Amino acid sequence: MDKDKDLRRVLVASVVGSSVEWFDYFLYGTVAALVFNQIFFVTEDPAFGTLYAFATFALAFFIRPLGGIIFSHIGDRIGRKKTLVLTLSLMGLATFLMGVLPTYGQIGLWAPVLLILLRLIQGLGLGGEWGGALLLAVEYAPKEKRGLFGSVPQMGITIGMLMGTIALSIMTLLPQEAFITWGWRVPFLLSALLVIFGLWIRKGIEETPTFQKTQEKGDIPKLPIADTFKYHWREVLIATGAKVVETAPFYIFGTFIVSYGTQNLSYNQTSILMAVTVATIITTILMPVMGSFSDKIGRKKLYVGGTILMILYAFPYFWLIHQGSVALLFLATIIGLGVIWAPITAVLGTMFSEIFSANVRYTGISLGYQIGAAVAGGTAPLVATALLIRFNDSYIPVALYIIFTALISLVAIWTVKDRHNEELDEDLVTVEDKAN
Repeated sequence: MDKDKDLRRVLVASVVGSSVEWFDYFLYGTVAALVFNQIFFVTEDPAFGTLYAFATFALAFFIRPLGGIIFSHIGDRIGRKKTLVLTLSLMGLATFLMGVLPTYGQIGLWAPVLLILLRLIQGLGLGGEWGGALLLAVEYAPKEKRGLFGSVPQMGITIGMLMGTIALSIMTLLPQEAFITWGWRVPFLLSALLVIFGLWIRKGIEETPTFQKTQEKGDIPKLPIADTFKYHWREVLIATGAKVVETAPFYIFGTFIVSYGTQNLSYNQTSILMAVTVATIITTILMPVMGSFSDKIGRKKLYVGGTILMILYAFPYFWLIHQGSVALLFLATIIGLGVIWAPITAVLGTMFSEIFSANVRYTGISLGYQIGAAVAGGTAPLVATALLIRFNDSYIPVALYIIFTALISLVAIWTVKDRHNEELDEDLVTVEDKAN
């Protein structure tokens, strides 16, 4: 088999599956801000309807660590590839069913209950997807291109968001009543086609060389979660803390802004969604550039630099969007989501992979990533909305919240050794070695 062709297929498989998963996931976040507070979470005060909608957005983040545990167990025991098929199928089914779900006006309380159930299923699927997609790329990568390869599945996050944003931007061009009634459902239903394509592209991909070597050595743990917490609990804490700055500001810039901009700053939905779209295109282009750059200077330097910029940008971001100018809204979103966030997310997954041993790597990176996402990601729009309500629509507490998340991550990453010049498993002993 042509090695270069095989590597290209691996990269395509990792980014396509990841993109489909995140497309499904982000649809919910954006529609929660625009529609669900009106047809599923019906209250007299629109602000509280939005708060409830974002609360269900956050619920999936809390279930993601469980999904990470379940599917990473399968991934470390049976293999990366089989796990990815399961997670993609689960996500796709849940998203399609959301598109046909009756509203509160049709079936009453059962509508939000069923919506929450499907959202939790989405969370379970995504909890296992990310780690597998990342390892599919990283464990196939040559040492000198590991940062580049590791950034490719990260592109799935923004590609998925981009597809979701474009789909909803088109649908918001409908009359408001048509969009609320049926327009928002179209992207959910079309996601079924994307899932079929994602499953097809992953067909024929062999198991990663690293996992095959682990199998050959008989180094498969019986209970990966137990071994991870016993021998790699420090790495899990580091990964959890490092994830915080990558996830909280992202959901402020990309999801919270939709409700905040329309309800508090009088921007129209289309302008905000287009600003997010442009910023997402830019960060998607920058990710492989940053990943490749990390192969030259190291992951940690890029990550720390991006985090410091995030601290410095928190207040200027809100000042810019408060000027009431659509041009400045675009500029603010492009700087935050398009430029500053790119180096942080591009190196995150590769950096996680380099601190865990191969036999528990799927479990380790999934736990750190998903716990961090649960603590700071899904709660970000909820916390930001609650802070606005508590402090009379002042953005100062929200800006301080962004700074706080960055400081947590800087502390977490402080002791991490940059391993970009080392083989993936060099100097990392196995669980059995540690036990002896």
